[in-house]
Amino acid sequence: MLVPKRSRPRAVAAGAGLAVVCSLLVPALPAHAGPGSPAAASDPHRSPHAVATGHGGAVASVDLDASRAGIATLRRGGNAVDAAVATAAALGVTEPYVAGPGGGGFMVVYLARQHRVVTIDGRETCPAACTHDLFVENGSPLAFEEARHSGLAVGVPGMVAQWARAVHRYGNRRLADDLGPAIHRAERGFRVDDTFVQETRKSLTDLQAFTSSRRLFLRHGQPLPVGARLRNPDLARTYRMIARHGASYLYDGPLAAAIAHTVQHPPVWTGTALTVRPGIMTRRDLRGYHPEQPAPTHVRYRGHDVYGMAPPSSGGSTTGEALNILSGYPMATESRTLAMHHYLEALRYSFADRNRYVGDPDYVDVPLHGLLDPAYAATRRCLITDQAAASPVAPGDPYRPYSGCSSPGAAAAAADHEQSTNNVVTADRWGNVVAYTNTIEQFAGTGMAVPGYGFLLNNEMTDFDFAAADPTVPDVNLPEGGKIPRSSMNPTIVLRHGTPVFAVGSPGGATIITTVLQILVNRLDLGMSLEQAIAAPRVGNFNTPTSFAEQGFLDTAVARRLTRLHGQQFSVVTGPLQIDQEIGAATGVELLGHGRLRADAEPVRRGGGAALVVRTQR
Repeated sequence: MLVPKRSRPRAVAAGAGLAVVCSLLVPALPAHAGPGSPAAASDPHRSPHAVATGHGGAVASVDLDASRAGIATLRRGGNAVDAAVATAAALGVTEPYVAGPGGGGFMVVYLARQHRVVTIDGRETCPAACTHDLFVENGSPLAFEEARHSGLAVGVPGMVAQWARAVHRYGNRRLADDLGPAIHRAERGFRVDDTFVQETRKSLTDLQAFTSSRRLFLRHGQPLPVGARLRNPDLARTYRMIARHGASYLYDGPLAAAIAHTVQHPPVWTGTALTVRPGIMTRRDLRGYHPEQPAPTHVRYRGHDVYGMAPPSSGGSTTGEALNILSGYPMATESRTLAMHHYLEALRYSFADRNRYVGDPDYVDVPLHGLLDPAYAATRRCLITDQAAASPVAPGDPYRPYSGCSSPGAAAAAADHEQSTNNVVTADRWGNVVAYTNTIEQFAGTGMAVPGYGFLLNNEMTDFDFAAADPTVPDVNLPEGGKIPRSSMNPTIVLRHGTPVFAVGSPGGATIITTVLQILVNRLDLGMSLEQAIAAPRVGNFNTPTSFAEQGFLDTAVARRLTRLHGQQFSVVTGPLQIDQEIGAATGVELLGHGRLRADAEPVRRGGGAALVVRTQR
């Protein structure tokens, strides 16, 4: 029996393969490139499953086998919630470095029959013994990598409890049914490709450090060769036991004991050069975990209702504030250069507020109402000029009465290392829609697999600030017992006149926020289809002096004019297989009316994703 860990407002009625990684030296498809266009057809890097149009339901994820699991679930009577859980569980098999029962996530759901949006917070929590000094030794914060491959970094996993809550309350089938495709795939295995080998190499030192991970993912301490079949009977057995006993198997059963023991006594390989610190998680921490259902964030933008995830995610609040700022500009009729200048400046000021105010609302006072108030956005918009502001800009004062056109506070730092994320979007024939972002944090998480259970443990606690950067500035994101670290995950559903139009989400740490915002602007302001909006080159800003951009964006005349006319400065995110610097391999689903759906997955980034529908339209 799961015991409630926190009391949060319930959801309110609304009007509403493998983690493959490509070189960002290859520009994203031009905005005009569609599935039948010459640019799309001739691009050898483009995923053949990037777009699908049809009826009966849709799934978009980063992996073909996982998307097939979701489609199979829809065909067997499951709804969008069942399909999202089935897809996520399958990703735990085929994408073990970014997904699995050792992680957590945020889910946004549109319930067609009830005409409302609900959210489920399945994010990991800090064990009860956590203090502000969790990652401090001898008076100094640990280096990030020192903290990451340790038991200290492991948060209480929320994924399985979230699946159970979602299916029990909103699904058509049983959790046991939804886990079926993942069990099958874990038993049969999948072929290791070059991308999986690249990802293994990136995490090799961490995987080598633990005997359990060496047995699971390596051969003689080295990556499996391309073409090898990776079976995971331990994970198949884990899923089968969860199917039989429910989520309590992980939170109050043998698996809970195994997780706590692994965290407290990491299975360290004697030959590793790493210093692996034990953690503090106990079986009581696992027993006390309970997913919550905060009300979704909501803003109006260009006649649409945009719903997202509330704190402790900063996705919905930061995106919502930026949209409110941008609503004061005629983005659709401005020059593309001016529109992108306003987009970057809106991000600059929204991230200043995000870094200062957003944390776990059970522990800090998050002024969410102010951050999402159009009147407050006006006090930020009036600071924007035709020249790029000198970052870091200061946060505003989102407490009523708003302080006019000023930035009274001191700038706050923001650590965000959440990289190995994935996003699943599903829709069904009844009109339900799910956007679901989940993660184990860095690629391979801690690198530590639970012996005999077939999955890696997260390093989600490293999303906390290790120490306050400035003692004079309150830090809302320091560790505490039971607290959730701030996240950037940003699953988003967009409605018009109470009916879903599209849903979208992305991986990529803090770039999740910029990616989703840019997709929304591309789709709602700049006239792109969702497919084009996902493929377009990325650019964003975290309240930093330079904005980050893909080479495909920097090669445009717009980028050059932004520097010449508006003083925007850019740093390029590029290079072969820089999987820790990718910008958003997004996925989405658009509802076209009369039961027609289009699933859109990333065409190139991370090797492209997989978009499928139940019945394909010719």
